[in-house]
Amino acid sequence: MTNDPRSTYLQAAVETGGSDRLLVMLMNRLQLDVGRAVEAQEAADHQAAHHHLIHAQDIVMELRSSLDLEVWPAGAPLGALYDWLTMQLVQANIKRDVTITRACVPLVDQLTDTWREAAMAAAGISA
Repeated sequence: MTNDPRSTYLQAAVETGGSDRLLVMLMNRLQLDVGRAVEAQEAADHQAAHHHLIHAQDIVMELRSSLDLEVWPAGAPLGALYDWLTMQLVQANIKRDVTITRACVPLVDQLTDTWREAAMAAAGISA
């Protein structure tokens, strides 16, 4: 048990959140990681950029692995987007290339917005 209120809140949110809410939380974190990676690369802080890019890759790989194409065969194009994004994040990290990282931002933003809208629709909340 921790005395850190933020950690306690995050743990409770994860434990009580539905799968749609957890997906939105992951996407928000992915968006944050990619944004922070851009900032770190621009500042030539390669260690921080590496950390954020690795975390972003982990999130995308988790999203990809949880995509069940037997349940949702139409999800194949989404899987291809996740695969492309993973490779771009890997290349951005290996090459220390902020241009590649920046090119990922619009896709991550669009995916985050789309999943957020889907979660709101599933919850019966209009945008």
